[in-house]
Parts: sequence; C-alpha cells; structure tokens
Amino acid sequence: MAREEKKEVFRSTVAIKLASIRDLVRIASTAAASMQPTYILRYKDKEGKTVIGFLAVFRDYYNLYGLPLFYYVIDHDNELKDANYVLVRLDESGEKIEPSKTTKPGYIAVPIVNVDKAPEFLLPSKVD
Repeated sequence: MAREEKKEVFRSTVAIKLASIRDLVRIASTAAASMQPTYILRYKDKEGKTVIGFLAVFRDYYNLYGLPLFYYVIDHDNELKDANYVLVRLDESGEKIEPSKTTKPGYIAVPIVNVDKAPEFLLPSKVD
C-alpha cells in the first residue's frame, strides 16, 4: 500500500500597515525588550517601493496556535535606507529612535535584515 504524501499548506500572514516608521520601531523594540527574537525585514516590492516590517504572532488566537501578523510600513522617504539597526532609548526626556550602522550601549538595538523578496507566506496580497 502506497503512503499518501501530504503537501504542506502555508496560510498567509495578516498584514497590518502602520502609520509611521516610529510606530513600527516602537512595537518591534517592545518585542525585543521582552526578550523575543525580533528583527526588521527590508525588501523592495514589485513596484520598487521599500517595505519595512516585522513578523509577530498574536498568541492563543481562538483554537489556533497563533495568528501570524506582519506589521509594516512603506519607507517612502528612505528613512532607514543605510541603517543596519534601529536604536531605541527611553528616558526622562522622552523616546529617541535613530537609524544606525552599529549598536550603542544603553539602547535597544533592533537589527534590519535585507531580503531579496518577501517570502510567499508573508503577504496575503499586495502591500500599498
């Protein structure tokens, strides 16, 4: 009797477009500060726009193990063009967010990873 092979089916993530890069960095740094492995993905979409985003999981989503989320923004102004990290620091003067080539002591450093293109499972449809 031949064994039936099951083809793995990936569900798409839920894409959530944020209002600004600051919002994206704030939520990514919060995940990083809670010791969750966090990195920001950067790639060009089919129209040549730079997409910046990160993956997260909304845990215990009904009876599923979790709902995969992709928080993203389009970097129209190339704010993070040459950055390898986004550094975040909170102190009495407020929130400081800065793109950087390296890390700095006293900051939460979220790495930016360049990918050639978005993985198929990442986006349910075109981001705009």
